[in-house]
Amino acid sequence: MTRTRPPGSDHPISIVPAPNPVEVRLGETIVADSTAAKRLKEQGYPPRDYVPREDVRMDLMEPTETRTFCPFKGDATYYAVVTPEDRREDVAWSYEDPPEWMADIKGHLCFYDERLDG
Repeated sequence: MTRTRPPGSDHPISIVPAPNPVEVRLGETIVADSTAAKRLKEQGYPPRDYVPREDVRMDLMEPTETRTFCPFKGDATYYAVVTPEDRREDVAWSYEDPPEWMADIKGHLCFYDERLDG
């Protein structure tokens, strides 16, 4: 049984290059820094930038138990950011195996800007 479906006119989603470099911080620590991020725009949600894993300090990322499901993007895995000074739970997520119509975000992490410092 297929659990996902492609976006359509009833729920548009677009993925384009992020218009600006993306930098993610926790305190003074740079967690991600990218000029290759992709911006996902989805009806009813704020635009979100997806950062390629190679531009994320994966040594600071720790998977959490949180999982969610999107009918358009599939199953999301969540991460905490851990530095010597701080730990923030569920501040990033990734679609490890998105459907083919969302392949552009595979291998990327997205951050809740509002849960980090910039």
